[in-house]
Amino acid sequence: MYSFLFRKKSINSLIQEADQEGQHTLKRSLGATSLVMLGIGAIIGAGLFSLTGIAAAEHAGPAVTLSFVLAAVACAFAGLCYAEFASMIPVAGSAYTYSYATMGEFMAWIIGWDLVLEYALGAATVGVSWSRYFLELLNKYGLHLPHQFICSPWETLKLGDGTVIEGGIINIPAIFIVSLLSLLLIRGTKESAFMNNLLVVVKVMVVLIFIALGWSFINEANYVPYIPENTGIKGQFGWSGIVAGAATVFFAFIGFDAVSTAAQEAKNPQKGMPIGILGSLVICTVLYVLFAHVMTGLVNYKDFANDAKPAATAFAKTGYGFLQNGLIVAILAGYTSVILVMLMGQSRVFFSMSKDGLLPKLFSDVHPKFRTPWKTNVFFMVFVSLFAGFVPVSDLGHMVSIGTLLAFSLVCLGVLMMRYKMPEAKRTFKTPLMPFVPIAGIVVCVYLMTALPLESWFRLVIWMVIGVVIYFFYGKKNSTLNK
Repeated sequence: MYSFLFRKKSINSLIQEADQEGQHTLKRSLGATSLVMLGIGAIIGAGLFSLTGIAAAEHAGPAVTLSFVLAAVACAFAGLCYAEFASMIPVAGSAYTYSYATMGEFMAWIIGWDLVLEYALGAATVGVSWSRYFLELLNKYGLHLPHQFICSPWETLKLGDGTVIEGGIINIPAIFIVSLLSLLLIRGTKESAFMNNLLVVVKVMVVLIFIALGWSFINEANYVPYIPENTGIKGQFGWSGIVAGAATVFFAFIGFDAVSTAAQEAKNPQKGMPIGILGSLVICTVLYVLFAHVMTGLVNYKDFANDAKPAATAFAKTGYGFLQNGLIVAILAGYTSVILVMLMGQSRVFFSMSKDGLLPKLFSDVHPKFRTPWKTNVFFMVFVSLFAGFVPVSDLGHMVSIGTLLAFSLVCLGVLMMRYKMPEAKRTFKTPLMPFVPIAGIVVCVYLMTALPLESWFRLVIWMVIGVVIYFFYGKKNSTLNK
């Protein structure tokens, strides 16, 4: 009776569909280097430049570096599983497509719907952070936008000049950057990748300069105590604080899996996808730990409380304050590349779901000239803009983190199932230490989910219920496998 829940697409049929040439397929234009840059572009952004200070002040103290390591371990387990899947099934859709081949249609729908929390709301979250730094840059040049147009109605915004805004009407700068990048994605993947590569070079240079210039100004006294004593409240310092800090900065690692959404546009996906996923994750982890070490060495962790610009605050201690405007510009470039990759990842997931009949055909319509899913780009330009314009950044961030951790857990489960159900399938990359790696990935991801606020769980359940209703009323009967 419920066999439709477990119907699967074969790996061979998925690959054949992806390899078909014509105006309804995506263009293969990304090499291994572009894929690594795509991953770095998605990873380094709001999490590093904004959430590091919050995690240090409220949870881990100077041991926020250990929080980054713990979050990286969770991502590494998931990354190894993603790499195996991406080398086996080099098509657009990321975890959604992998699940369709391993766990069946219903679970694939659940993951695809869950990925909206990661990619679409992730883009909205970073769009709001982009807006904050953009306003700070304008203020430094004496330019001010009307207060009612720079934040949502339900949040309080503190500007660099000390002005406090108790709720506005809409966040226009956040909507502007989301719309601009959506239009760029419609223009073409190759052009978007070129822009992303330029932005990645800029923001990696900023991180390296911050580390290099800040290292000689470190005050060792700021590291004492390295792990502050637990206050008796869960998540405030001690080991529970390090875990809560990891759940907070986990947002800083979100995006490496976005590389897998571009598999159908990779020139040599079997080789390029593992390099792109694992390469970007390793590079960013090293930079994160060094960045956090320098930042908490420049400023006492307590001083980062309620600071939306911790990187700028710490950099001011170096004596190179005249470079602050350049730092803000580079951070804006970093945020821009994150939004770009998130929007691209979301459009590719919906492209795949539409090709499978689970969503209306408009989401898989490819532009006859640019060969991009332009209608999907337009849809998410509007959808993401609504969240970026009206929802507080803290609420967005927690929804993104819990949705991503759930997706990572399910990918680890999928690799484990695939090894036992389809051991003969061709794998150009194999997850090592089976079954330890996927099991450990599931355990660590679920453990980090427990450190998130309870309201995040309520929102996740509500979002998933909406998704299940859509599947049973539309996706189940319109699925290509049903026909």
